[in-house]
Amino acid sequence: MKTAIIFENWSQISDSFSIEDDTKGALAVLEWAYQSYPEDQIVYSSSFGAEAIVLIDLIYQVKKDAHIVFLDTDLHFPETYDVIDKIQKRFPELKIEKKKPAISLDEQAAQYGSALWKRDPNQCCQLRKVIPLRETLTSKQAWISGLRREQSPTRKDTQFLNRDEKFENIKICPLIHWTWDEVWNYIREKDLPYNELHDHNYPSIGCFPCTQAVLEGGDSRAGRWAGSGKTECGLHMK
Repeated sequence: MKTAIIFENWSQISDSFSIEDDTKGALAVLEWAYQSYPEDQIVYSSSFGAEAIVLIDLIYQVKKDAHIVFLDTDLHFPETYDVIDKIQKRFPELKIEKKKPAISLDEQAAQYGSALWKRDPNQCCQLRKVIPLRETLTSKQAWISGLRREQSPTRKDTQFLNRDEKFENIKICPLIHWTWDEVWNYIREKDLPYNELHDHNYPSIGCFPCTQAVLEGGDSRAGRWAGSGKTECGLHMK
């Protein structure tokens, strides 16, 4: 059975971080996280979107050889793979792992039919994202995520530290108080590499069959699974 650090006062710990610094508490949360968990017990699951670029830069200030996992569904945009290469060059000590599903796209098509993402996107996400992340987190006590409260109604109550019932550990979200403008101001001030699709009205970037550009000023999640009623891949849902 996985050994987890269980905090009787974990919510109080979450509330104890000051948000009055330049990073709105994010750097302090990361310092606490990497001091509290052994390096083999904590991982950052990264999409390599805009928030991820900020988090990677902050993490690098705390732990240069941090473990980062990217859920490589084999359905990502070329621009996503390009920015991963750029980040690895910018932060060479980082341990970036591309975690693939146990089932290939051809095997998935043979078992579930072609273009499963069109007919049953929840099942596709389960196979290509949720199960691989569960495999990654089985031996971890905590994982880091780039969720922000501003992103969507389903994320508005996210805390710095969250008890994750799905993966049975603690989910750490350092950027909860950041706005979209603050994310981009940080990227530009630091001259960080980012996914070029962001320049073409893609605020949230996932797999190419399920991601579209959004209208100027539209909700940041509006381009994900457009028209399906689906708003989350399942990683952040109970």
